[in-house]
Amino acid sequence: MARTYKTEAIVLRSMRLGEADRILHLYTAERGRVSAVAKGIRKTKSRYGARLEPLSHVAVQLHQGTGELQTVTGVDLISSHSTVRDQTYRLNVGLIGAEAMLRLFTEQEKNERAFTALAKFLEALEQTDARPSRPAVDALALSFQLKLLWLSGYLPHLTSCAECGAADVPLVGYSPKAGGAVCRACAQGALPISPAGIEGIEQLLRRPLSEAHAAGLTDGAVRDALRVVTASYEYHGGFRLRTLSA
Repeated sequence: MARTYKTEAIVLRSMRLGEADRILHLYTAERGRVSAVAKGIRKTKSRYGARLEPLSHVAVQLHQGTGELQTVTGVDLISSHSTVRDQTYRLNVGLIGAEAMLRLFTEQEKNERAFTALAKFLEALEQTDARPSRPAVDALALSFQLKLLWLSGYLPHLTSCAECGAADVPLVGYSPKAGGAVCRACAQGALPISPAGIEGIEQLLRRPLSEAHAAGLTDGAVRDALRVVTASYEYHGGFRLRTLSA
C-alpha cells in the first residue's frame, strides 16, 4: 500500500487539535473511512482551511504514517457544498447523513457504492428547500439512511412477514430482530407500522435520492420510516444518531 496517495473524499467531521490543527474524518473513494490531521489548517494563511469544511467534496492527497492518523498534504476542491452549510435546514439534514456514514461505515475499506450515494445525497441536498418539518423526518434524509442500511446489509424485509414468512396477511409491525415487517400474529414486541409506512419506505428505497421529496409521503409514513431507521441502528449497531434528536 502506497504511503502517499490521492483520492476523492468527503469531509464528514472536523475537530480542533491543538492551536492550529484539525482532525478530519473523511469518507474516501479509494479506502473508505479514514481519519487524518490537517496541520496548520486554522491559521489565517492556511492554504487548505476553506477547502476542508464539513460536507466538502475534495480531491485530497494523504500520507499514511505509522499511526492510525494520516496527514493531509494537498487538497483540490471539487464541490464546496457551501449552499448546504449556509442554510440551517439543509445543514442539519446534511449532518444527519454525515453522522450515519460515520456510524455505519467505520472501516478503512473501499465501498464505491457508499461513496457514490454520499456524493449524490449532497448534490440532491443542494436543491432542497427548507421545510416546516424537522430535518429528522426529511424524505431525503430518510431515503439516504435507508439506502445506507441496504449497503450495510441491514435492508428491512417488507414484502412478507419476516418472522413466519406469511405473504398473504397484513403486515402491522416492524421487528429489527426478525429483520423486517411482521404480521399481527408475530407482532408481539414489534414497533407498529402502517401500510402507508411500508409503502413509503419501499418508495424511498426505489426512487433515486434526487426524487425522494417527489414521493409525497404522509406525515405518518415518514414517522414510520424514521422509527424503522432508528430501531435498525439500535438493534444492529447499538447506537443512536445524535443529529436525529436536534
